[in-house]
Amino acid sequence: MTEPGIMLSTVQDITTALKDKPGALLPILHGVQDALGYIPVDSIPHIAKALNLSRAEVHGVISFYHYFRDTPPGKHTIHLCRAESCQSRGSKQLENHVKNKLAIDFHETTPDGKFSLEPVYCLGNCACSPAMQIGNEIYGRVSPDLFDNAINELRELA
Repeated sequence: MTEPGIMLSTVQDITTALKDKPGALLPILHGVQDALGYIPVDSIPHIAKALNLSRAEVHGVISFYHYFRDTPPGKHTIHLCRAESCQSRGSKQLENHVKNKLAIDFHETTPDGKFSLEPVYCLGNCACSPAMQIGNEIYGRVSPDLFDNAINELRELA
């Protein structure tokens, strides 16, 4: 969890560095999420004030783009591919298995803070569909068993 003072200092540094760029809101939001892992709700008034926008305008952009999150991510983010190739090879069944196994939906984090689940629309691993990514590792031909094994290994590491 990020300390509030560090969070606000980080948001202010990013906002100050980028606020004069044309279309600065998206680069600022990306910068904040890259630095903190999410865009804290408490940062919205600071970003809005720096850009002379309403809080509703900033919140609207955050909620419109699925990439942005306003809650801290889990220790491990699981990206499940939902592109056509993966769909044709059983990604919907895999998605149901993953959601049931973790007891969360897309854009949510497990109560223990270990896993977040995010959809992605191509991992470039179409020849090995269905695909998923956990952290920097891409998995191909993912079955429920492969998923369970990967998750169990990550749980043992923690």
